[in-house]
Amino acid sequence: MLIATLESIARQDFEPYKMEVVVVSQTPEIQQAQLSTHDSLNLSVQVAEQSLTISALRNLGAKTAKGEYLAFLDADVALSDNWIHAMLSLLNQQGTQRAIASAVQISGDNPPPLELIRTHLSNAETDCNVAFLPGRNLFMRRTTFDQVGGFPEHLITCEDYYFTDQAAKLGELYYSSTASYVHLGEDKIFKDMFKKEIWRGQSNLQSLQGRTVPLREIPSLVVPIAIFGALLASLLCLLLAWHQLAAVMFGLALLPVVVYSLRLYGLARNEVSLWQIIKFYALYFPARAIGTIAGLFQSIQTRSH
Repeated sequence: MLIATLESIARQDFEPYKMEVVVVSQTPEIQQAQLSTHDSLNLSVQVAEQSLTISALRNLGAKTAKGEYLAFLDADVALSDNWIHAMLSLLNQQGTQRAIASAVQISGDNPPPLELIRTHLSNAETDCNVAFLPGRNLFMRRTTFDQVGGFPEHLITCEDYYFTDQAAKLGELYYSSTASYVHLGEDKIFKDMFKKEIWRGQSNLQSLQGRTVPLREIPSLVVPIAIFGALLASLLCLLLAWHQLAAVMFGLALLPVVVYSLRLYGLARNEVSLWQIIKFYALYFPARAIGTIAGLFQSIQTRSH
């Protein structure tokens, strides 16, 4: 997938001599010759320590790069050929005060239901200023990166949320359909998604430190914990043979799942069945809650040591 990402960069309708590509990897076996599939790319490989976070890797890449503009990409995305031109145009469009530009996600060939769900969730708002941008493709001036102070190296996950939240204080975050990317590593199986969401949720609480939490973020923090708590309460009531109370608690857990599912079903324009969407949220919310709780215990253990 990394090679596919580099190939999509090499296909850009942009002068190759005007860009440099810095790959920061924690895999010592990766050699520059393996990745240099296109002679036109000005490519360098930096091997980082295994203990470093994603933020630290991104900061290392930014330190190595020399350009006026910085583009941060995940190692499993395939960009549309016009990505660089589109992002430059958006960032420098007259009459705007944009800090970061980002392109929309599109699905690959023959996508499974889970990939379609993820794509529609990513594109709930397009061609407008947004409150948050995922870290898969971020385009900005170096001055923006420097003013934010880089990515937060203390976070294992949620670093993109924290970084773009800070960047929003400097200017607009713009999410555009004028360019696109395919997330090659997108979740395609619900079992894998459940495991990844546990991992992704572990820095939920830590990402709140050092910044003002807007009201729009409260549901994403409270709802998973509330659903998980209601499910546990329902199970406990069943064990105690309190069947009516168990049904009430299960209904309370199910209610937000149904509400979120109906909203997404409207966004999906009938491309995904309602059952698949309900299945997604029924796994997503508990996984996020488990990850949040696990991250809290890890934080407590770290402080105690």
